[in-house]
Amino acid sequence: MAVTIKDVAKLAGVSPSTVSRVCNNNPAISRETQDKVRRAMAELGYELPTAAPEQQTVPTVKSIAIVLPPSDRDAYENTFYLKAIRGISQICNERSVASTVVTGSNDHELLRSIQTLHRSGRVDGFILLYSKREDFVVEYLCEHGLLYVIVGKPSDLAGQTVCIDNDNLLAGREATDYLYNLGHRRIGFIGSRNSYLYAADRRSGYQLSLLLHELPMKPEYCVEMESVHSSALANLERLLDSPDRPTAFVVSDDMLALSLERVCLQKGLRIPDDISIIAFNNSLYAQLASPQLTAVDVNSFLLGQEAANQIINHVENPNLTTSKVVVPHAIVERDSCRRWEEAQ
Repeated sequence: MAVTIKDVAKLAGVSPSTVSRVCNNNPAISRETQDKVRRAMAELGYELPTAAPEQQTVPTVKSIAIVLPPSDRDAYENTFYLKAIRGISQICNERSVASTVVTGSNDHELLRSIQTLHRSGRVDGFILLYSKREDFVVEYLCEHGLLYVIVGKPSDLAGQTVCIDNDNLLAGREATDYLYNLGHRRIGFIGSRNSYLYAADRRSGYQLSLLLHELPMKPEYCVEMESVHSSALANLERLLDSPDRPTAFVVSDDMLALSLERVCLQKGLRIPDDISIIAFNNSLYAQLASPQLTAVDVNSFLLGQEAANQIINHVENPNLTTSKVVVPHAIVERDSCRRWEEAQ
């Protein structure tokens, strides 16, 4: 009896679809899994089927799924994701590829949506607009050999994952350097959960800048906020009430910067006279803030465009090597920062 793909999958301990993708040299499969599957193929004497000439055509991309981070509300209100989706949609329209947005209020609900799409067979690949540690969705995509692209830095299998990212560590350092060069020496940091890798890298860049400028790293100067509705606002209020409060903040997201502005207003602190703020993303919120926010523009529209191009290219040509694209950032100066003299 001829050896089947299911026999190989059983021996290798993977799904049949994973074996199929290894046979097609899909870059989404880790090197370890590829080696395991090929050893099983050799042991069983499995022979790859030879396609007839008329079957050896470029795969047609039908649809891709755009995956938002699990969230009750914040992800749907953040213009970073809207601009990235617009970039993805533009490329999909140009290349005649359909797209769908996948959401979920938590990890498990999001995973169920991914599983439903996978079983439907209507999606050729997934674009994840986030990257975090211990992600159920990434584990599922890897386990089933599904093609995906991450906007951000992969937490695992970095060498085997197609990703589009900024240099967030460098951006965090440059944002802190900007405040230092304005004379600030008591600089705080407000960021999202460190489980999200962009926030962790921006915080690491902030800490690196403090280290290089020989400034003390005070744990109380760093506030981690899950959302603009976070209970951690109480920690921020206590910090602003302290006699040696920071004179400036690096904030990892424009929406969190708006929360900081609101708390400062409630406490009678003026921006930028009492507190300077440099935020990230340069979204519409940065321009609508009062005063308008100096911000690090991460070019989310281009992040989306690059992600769409990469996933379509990899579907059409499974033999493409795994790639990482770094999108440049830039500081946009507005009115939320000013030069600081300690005598103030």
